[in-house]
Amino acid sequence: MLGIDRHPRRVFRILIACVLLLAGLVGGARPVGAVPSAVVTDLRVGEYSSQTRFVLELSRSISFQIFTLGDPYRVVVDLPEVGWRLPARPLPRNQGILKRLRYGLFKPGVSRIVLDTAGPAMVRRALLLGPDGEHGHRLVIDLANTSRAAFRKNRKKVTVYGKKTSPIPMSPSSSVVEIKREVSQAKRQISIAAVAFPAPPRKPPLRKKWSKRVVVIDAGHGGKDPGTHGITGVNEKNITLAVARELKRQMEATGRYKAVLTRDRDVFLRLRKRVDIARKVGAELFLSLHADSIKNRKIRGLSVYTLSERASDREAALLAEKENKADLIAGVNLSDESPEVANILIDLAQRETMNQAAYFASGLVGELKREVRLLRNTHRFAGFAVLKAPDIPSVLLELGYLSNSQDERALRTSRYRRKLARAIVRSIDRYFVRVEEASRR
Repeated sequence: MLGIDRHPRRVFRILIACVLLLAGLVGGARPVGAVPSAVVTDLRVGEYSSQTRFVLELSRSISFQIFTLGDPYRVVVDLPEVGWRLPARPLPRNQGILKRLRYGLFKPGVSRIVLDTAGPAMVRRALLLGPDGEHGHRLVIDLANTSRAAFRKNRKKVTVYGKKTSPIPMSPSSSVVEIKREVSQAKRQISIAAVAFPAPPRKPPLRKKWSKRVVVIDAGHGGKDPGTHGITGVNEKNITLAVARELKRQMEATGRYKAVLTRDRDVFLRLRKRVDIARKVGAELFLSLHADSIKNRKIRGLSVYTLSERASDREAALLAEKENKADLIAGVNLSDESPEVANILIDLAQRETMNQAAYFASGLVGELKREVRLLRNTHRFAGFAVLKAPDIPSVLLELGYLSNSQDERALRTSRYRRKLARAIVRSIDRYFVRVEEASRR
């Protein structure tokens, strides 16, 4: 038992949250953007006959295309923009040739699944199966090991699929293995970051056409938490606050936005407090500003992060771990509040906002690259605590490396900060244009 009968207030919060979530799911709420072509209801991975099988459960048949990439090795599956209604359980990883997988909105109209593999892989078969009584529509992909030479030959070769085909034969023994593996997966509890599920926000009043969009700008660190240090001694907390103030000034000058700063002075705020502020003001978008430092002083450039259950690479994982530990400075332990229950509820709500955040991040990268230098693979994924508001699309922007002399020098100048803010405002405009288009459908 989880012992929730001892905490009636927490039970009440959870019940209310469940009602709100179910209302959103049943009531036909959909993420910002195009109407999804289909809904993904489940995914699973199994092994048989020296192959790794990936299965995607769908609400209806759709077209798709597949290609492979190297360095690192991965198989990419592109779908029309879909909705996600996955069960609250860990994503498959370290099964057969599969190391891990990621998914989300790649660009407007296109959803992408990336299957990271342990080595060079080939797509042995890829089929769309129709309902058979026990299952609905399914996308089935069989992966197998291949040689490096064969992989290089077929690398980036795109294969387009769109027709239903007959089921793939599967031996009884391999079917049992797959079932056992799925049962084992279902028993494992997901552990995102142990954050207590926050109290549900009050339902905001209906927006008037002329009312302003509410955007929360979060200047990272502050007070006794200075963040990282630049090569000349400048503190991250001062850089993020300066950029936040300039961004607020430019946004409000348009007359279209109400920009709310989580902090407008040098004060420490717990990570959950920052998210609470966004929820209380009815934020429609949350942008957290940070700057980084690294031993290699030659590395420079901006990067954009959105939420992922697991960091997309080792650098992102280390960065997320460092940022989340800021809460320990104030003596707050985020793992005290029934993580099993909280994680499941958070996961259900986050699926929708992750797609919205991914769309905003894509536009943000597009606008920033017109003005400033970006890191390679600019859009990254990590488990930052400030990105985990289940009902607010949230993005974290790393403004550059204070360990790099060029980045630090630029961030200390008001001219560069104005240029940064202009690009961010354009990306926010672009995002809310899409919101308005979706609301008229």
